[in-house]
Amino acid sequence: MMKSIKSLAPKALIFLLILTLLCGVIYPLTVTGISQLFFPKQANGSLIEVNGKKYGSELLAQQFTGNQYMWGRVMKLDVSTFKDKNGKTLMYAAPSNLSPASDEYKKLIAERVAKIKAANPDKGNTPIPEDLVTGSGSGLDPHISPAAAQYQVERIAKARGISADKVNTIVLQYTNKKLLGVFGEETVNVLQVNLALDGILK
Repeated sequence: MMKSIKSLAPKALIFLLILTLLCGVIYPLTVTGISQLFFPKQANGSLIEVNGKKYGSELLAQQFTGNQYMWGRVMKLDVSTFKDKNGKTLMYAAPSNLSPASDEYKKLIAERVAKIKAANPDKGNTPIPEDLVTGSGSGLDPHISPAAAQYQVERIAKARGISADKVNTIVLQYTNKKLLGVFGEETVNVLQVNLALDGILK
């Protein structure tokens, strides 16, 4: 029995080395090479870079609070900001585990609704789009619905002293259509809109 195990050991070692080479070296290098060749922007994080300065990723939300900016989905989802022992921020957002049926969640939604209404007085009793007062599953969704973007147009235009039509034009420019016109939903990229409002993106 010991003899047969000893005779199998070299074969097993060779097999291990071959799989390590294939799965640990050749495959990763091939996939990396293909992605860098055909999809370099996506492979490098879909970063928004203008004149050598990086402003963020199209795929990760940033929090905007000023009236002159479009607001995205709620990011700090009912959790304290995570910091290490030296006070360095480790995480800016996280998903929530609060039940939508809980009193605490209802209280948070009511507070968010009041905040949105106060910031957008011209909207009166217009229903607030759901995605402006709720968080996404990841807590870092960079998109909002066209309805949520339109809800904020008057506030942004007034804060910047520009026409609502100009803001609408920017919103439409950075609205992602349904895939093949059928799949998914239309979304607006908040970071791109705000960079365009600041004149960084054209």
